[in-house]
Amino acid sequence: MDHEEQHPDDVDAALQAADVMMRVAARSVSEVEDIVTSPQLRVLVMVATRGPQTLGGVAAELGVHASNATRTCEKLVRLGLVERAEDPDDRRFVRVTLTPEGRALVERVIGHRRSALAEVLASMEPDERSAATASFRAFASAAGDLPSADGRFTLLLPGAAAGI
Repeated sequence: MDHEEQHPDDVDAALQAADVMMRVAARSVSEVEDIVTSPQLRVLVMVATRGPQTLGGVAAELGVHASNATRTCEKLVRLGLVERAEDPDDRRFVRVTLTPEGRALVERVIGHRRSALAEVLASMEPDERSAATASFRAFASAAGDLPSADGRFTLLLPGAAAGI
């Protein structure tokens, strides 16, 4: 179905649902803003979703100069949320990995998002919930694989479909 065949109410309904999900994501970020900044959370989620990252990869993802990425990661090291280590395959590169504390913080954020969305689903009538679930699956399938490592928006970690 092309865009001209879409009914405006369909798009509005999708936007309303997306607005709820974005507010849930924003609330979960505010729950940890006393610990990490938004760019720091983006780094943590990127490492959680993609695995160890080079400082160059962090800089590219954040859209900042390498020195800014280095400072961001150093703050995360001081907070005990990431570790820096030489890349075993190429010692010219430093890789950033999550510490158990870093992983716990990411899981806390994602867990908050899951809980908030679960509350919304639980408030629906069973038939409505089944229809919504089927619609969400169809919507995600139609969109393809467009994951986001941006901690402001990521709702699901790899391998966490069954819950955290």
